Amino acid sequence: MPPPPKPPGVLLPFEFVRVSGRRALISGHGPQSSDGSFAVPLGKLGRDLTVEQGYAAARLAALSILGSLHRTLGDLDRISAWVRVFGMVNSAPGFQQQPSVINGFSDLILELFGPEIGAHSRSAVGMAELPFNIPVEIEGEVELVG
Repeated sequence: MPPPPKPPGVLLPFEFVRVSGRRALISGHGPQSSDGSFAVPLGKLGRDLTVEQGYAAARLAALSILGSLHRTLGDLDRISAWVRVFGMVNSAPGFQQQPSVINGFSDLILELFGPEIGAHSRSAVGMAELPFNIPVEIEGEVELVG
């Protein structure tokens, strides 16, 4: 899992994961390389990237989120349920396959956590722009073992 994202020259005055009672709220994460930099390719789905490349980017965003959750919680076994996921896709005009892109995230979470803990509600929407020209940004919420 990659280290915390730190875009050069950018101040990020928030927590990547905020624990409140039995909830952990996850800030938006993009795809990262193993060194913490944004993974390439960058750009818009439907213009610069294929659905397959977007799917791979969503899987990398999942790994970024898992890294942040692990750093905050100390143990991913503290997660009792994936509750909600909001996937944003940097979309060219006319691109409508956002759900297929964000499936990269959902498929990995279900593979790792199984259908009982990994099942989640989800939105997958297109955005005109995303920070740093990343192809996807994903946020969510998990429930923690009481």
